Amino acid sequence: MFLLTLASLFFLSSATVRASPCITFDANWNLLAFGLNGKDWNAGTQDTWSSSTAATDITASNRPPFDAANTTCYLSQYANAIYTINADSKNPSSVYIYNAAAKSWSMQAVEAGSFDYTSFGAILDHDTNVFYALSQGNLFSLDMGLLNAANSTPLNWVNDEQAPYPSGYVPVMALAQNHIHFLDVPSVPAGSADIFVIHYSYFQPQPQAYPLSDGSTFPATYGQVTSFFQADNTVQQEFAFIPADSSATYIINVETNTTQALAAPTTKDSKATYFAGVTALVQLTSNGTVSYLPYLEGNTSTNTAATWASVSNLATAAPPSSSSSSSSSGSSGNASGTHSTTSPGSTTASGATLGASVQYSILVTCVLCLAAFVV
Repeated sequence: MFLLTLASLFFLSSATVRASPCITFDANWNLLAFGLNGKDWNAGTQDTWSSSTAATDITASNRPPFDAANTTCYLSQYANAIYTINADSKNPSSVYIYNAAAKSWSMQAVEAGSFDYTSFGAILDHDTNVFYALSQGNLFSLDMGLLNAANSTPLNWVNDEQAPYPSGYVPVMALAQNHIHFLDVPSVPAGSADIFVIHYSYFQPQPQAYPLSDGSTFPATYGQVTSFFQADNTVQQEFAFIPADSSATYIINVETNTTQALAAPTTKDSKATYFAGVTALVQLTSNGTVSYLPYLEGNTSTNTAATWASVSNLATAAPPSSSSSSSSSGSSGNASGTHSTTSPGSTTASGATLGASVQYSILVTCVLCLAAFVV
């Protein structure tokens, strides 16, 4: 009996460590939260987020357990499908597909080859529906076709080429105009990005600068990035960059080669993750709080005055933990997104349930174990 109780407590403690939710949009701009408090939720479109009525529970069969350390979610706008990587600790190489129209899940088999699921940054290209990922110094690709459900033929991560970056580089990858923008690259100045041209498989020899209107620059530092979608289903033109210290929100426009500095997130959380739609940038903190910053492309005065607000109907459905938001969190790639599994000084990004809870669970387990032996 003691061993059963101890094993159960250990399992609960381990599950707490691994919980890893993510946020995303579907192609109709409903905000979705997967694995939040153990369930999946549809918060609806932006005009409903302030409602006190709880978000809709969309938890369905065949969903991934969201029990791996670094779950990432990506929107395929053409397919109206959500692709999740690292959502199942027992099937780490598989990609789970959520068909947003049918509200159904399926698991796509994938051959990883030399791709390292524990250390990578990735984007899902809008037009080709191909993942591009930087892992262990190499650029990989994974062609998803236009899948909105798994098929019986395994897909393959392809090792395309070696990237021109040192081995210690932790990728910060953003997508815009079918180009991958690499931030915080060693020797690249603040306010600039290295660029990989997807359709030509070509690293541009010189970085591109994106200055602010006052001549200042966004910092050369690690952070989170996510691309803003277009309502007409064309390629993204802007992406957000939020430094790990949450000091500001930078919006980079690759058409005008300029940057806006907007309100910093209200919750300062180095492990928070972000996902952008068309008119909102959404934050998921490590304690499960979901907030958003309204955004209108091209409207500088409105964007400068915008402030962060809570997604109230998600908070009603899945109340955040009271633990500190500075602990580890889950991960969201941007829909043609971006994600890095490992931030500097951290080996995992797992979360919405929390360093303090983990430590408490382990402490309780150890105390009960000791007490049982004493008795």
